[in-house]
Amino acid sequence: MSNASEITSAMKDVIASLKSRNETLSTAESITGGGLGYAITSVPGSSDIYVGGSIAYHSEVKQSQLGVSADLIKSKTVYSEEVAFEITTLENTNQHIGMGMIGELDEAQSEQDFLQFVKDRMKASSVRHSRKLNKPVKKVAVLGGSGGFAIGPAKASGADIFITADLKYHDFFSAENDIVVADIGHYESEQFTKKFLVDYLSKKISNFAIILSNTNTNPVKYL
Repeated sequence: MSNASEITSAMKDVIASLKSRNETLSTAESITGGGLGYAITSVPGSSDIYVGGSIAYHSEVKQSQLGVSADLIKSKTVYSEEVAFEITTLENTNQHIGMGMIGELDEAQSEQDFLQFVKDRMKASSVRHSRKLNKPVKKVAVLGGSGGFAIGPAKASGADIFITADLKYHDFFSAENDIVVADIGHYESEQFTKKFLVDYLSKKISNFAIILSNTNTNPVKYL
């Protein structure tokens, strides 16, 4: 947001949305020093939804009030994504809404076996991945399409491996020996979505002819 009027406008929309769903809001801040709480309470009607907030500026307050691990702060610093994710859990109460999914294999596999399995099932010509950690793969995070922005949440979820696409060179460093990240290709990661769309639309619009195309529209070619 570039100015106060834009912030106020955004907060009005947030407050209206929460009111319509009969939901409340609380905040946990650090470097913003209460600025977020101020922006919320400066909007008329905010008292209907805003419960209150905590300003955990010092590391000891983050530990005592917000339950952040001292070891995590020491290893990742207070400015890291991992600390932010520990302050605010990412549990989605509406599991049918969101981007990406997390699941567990019935039986753990080696990293090599699982990567080969993904390559074969997704018909990927190649799989780029970060350094293998020599750990069994049990919990898997997936996000079709460009998913580099979700490496942090994937790590915070405790996933052993993150399958996505369009990773840049420096994205692989973001794994930080905490997770294996793998890029199977943009088209490859989304190729089966069209079947789900056809099934959904066929049920929703039964009197409309929907044809599933078998054309490969992947602009990326491999040697």
